[in-house]
Amino acid sequence: MDTLGPRIKQLRMEAQLNKAALARRVGVSDVTISYWESGTIKQIGHARLVALARALGCPLSTLLNGNSERPRPDSLTSERSHPLPWESDRFGGNTLLSAHTAHDGCHLVTPAPGSTFDFLGTEDLAGIVPVTDFDQPGLYLIELADQLAIRHVRQDAQGQLLGQAQDGSHPETPLSAGHLLGKLVALWRRQSM
Repeated sequence: MDTLGPRIKQLRMEAQLNKAALARRVGVSDVTISYWESGTIKQIGHARLVALARALGCPLSTLLNGNSERPRPDSLTSERSHPLPWESDRFGGNTLLSAHTAHDGCHLVTPAPGSTFDFLGTEDLAGIVPVTDFDQPGLYLIELADQLAIRHVRQDAQGQLLGQAQDGSHPETPLSAGHLLGKLVALWRRQSM
C-alpha cells in the first residue's frame, strides 16, 4: 500500500478529475484526497476504497495492486434471435459498443454489425434492464416465436398484457409475463446534421 497514494493521483489524472470532483464522488473532502495522494493518510477503509475505485472508473484490484491493464468490457450486441446479449458468451470481435453495466443492472445494447433490430438503427444505443415482471407501460424487450423484439407493452382493463410495434405495423399481441425479458430505460439515436 506504499504506492497507493501515487496510484490514486495517477488514476485521478487519467480520469481527468480534480481533487474536488473526486472528493464529491467519493463523499470526502478534497483535503482528504490530498492526504491520501501524499500518503499522509495510509489507512483507507474498505467502503472508501470501493467508492474511490468506482469514482475513478477502475476495478478495485487496479486501485490496490496497480494492474495497469484494465479489463476490457464485453461488447453487447443484439440480434433478433437468442441468446440475450447479457447471457451470451459470443461477445468480442467486430462490435460497435463498449458496454457498461450500470449500478442498477442496466445494460447498454446496440444492434449487431450489419443488422437491424426493430426501430433501433445501426448506431443507436439502448439501455435495457433485465426484467421478468410488468411494472408500467413502456418499451420492453420481449420474446415472440423464438425471436427477440422491442414492443410497446401496456396492460388493458382486464390485466392482460398487450404488445405493439412502435410503428404500429403489427396489431397488438396478447403477452404473458413470460414474454418479458427486459425494459428499455434509455435510448440514444445518432442525429444527422
